[in-house]
Amino acid sequence: MKHYFLTLIALLPLLHFSQPNTDVFLFDLNTEKGGFELSNMKNISDNIGYDNQPSFMDNNTILFAGTRNGQTDIVKYTINYDSKIWINHTEEGSEYSPLKIPNQSAVSAIRLDKDGKQALYKYNLRNGESEVLVDDIIIGYHVWFNDNILVSAVLEDGGLSLFSTNFKEQKNYNLQDNIGRSLHKIPNSDLVSYISKENDSLWEIKSVNPVSGITKSITVTLPESEDMCWLPNGTILIGKDDVLYKYNPKTDVSWIEVASLKEYGITNITRLVVNSDTTKLALVDEIDKK
Repeated sequence: MKHYFLTLIALLPLLHFSQPNTDVFLFDLNTEKGGFELSNMKNISDNIGYDNQPSFMDNNTILFAGTRNGQTDIVKYTINYDSKIWINHTEEGSEYSPLKIPNQSAVSAIRLDKDGKQALYKYNLRNGESEVLVDDIIIGYHVWFNDNILVSAVLEDGGLSLFSTNFKEQKNYNLQDNIGRSLHKIPNSDLVSYISKENDSLWEIKSVNPVSGITKSITVTLPESEDMCWLPNGTILIGKDDVLYKYNPKTDVSWIEVASLKEYGITNITRLVVNSDTTKLALVDEIDKK
């Protein structure tokens, strides 16, 4: 019963029937000469239900969780061809937070089965076949540090804790309690960023070395904002309501507004991600579909 209860706590923000409809939007991004210009918005999910958690598989391909026939499966969207394919179909349950596994033709995703079991699975991109990667801890969100080490937000005592999993050692290490859902590899470093919620009134973006476990503070977030991403040049991008802000730890002293998406009808920016050549931005917004 405890296992099932904790699963529901973590997935309640994810399940499409407990949230307003969400869609994934794609923009062209121009950062030449230090600017930040968005254009050519496209709704790439355009679907009733929960469509969320985009990640770039490469500069031209986006993975996201999409609703189909009452459950959530993994979608692969190819930008150049404006085409979508479903890379899996799991009758037992739904998938969330798909990510390309480094150096493999495979994707990892959180599977929530209909019986309440939650585990991290691997999906073969060639045939859609799946296998369990981690099921001894209940992972809610994850990021690959390399092809041997995974950093994740794990359900514990009604909240999320920061863990690293070493597949060679077959061990899980608890690094910190009370964190947020946003986990990212920091460009040009051996670090991963996460949101520390140790102080309820002042959330911090911190870095962690998944091998040593050493953590350092980077900056505070905007109030109650935890969805962010890194640009390849080391700048953090975060959204609040309809506005995007940036912060570069090396050059900025505070968050700087870079774009308002109000003209596009975007009102509540959540998940966001930029491709490796900084030409595309994908983000999620809650929308009202009749």
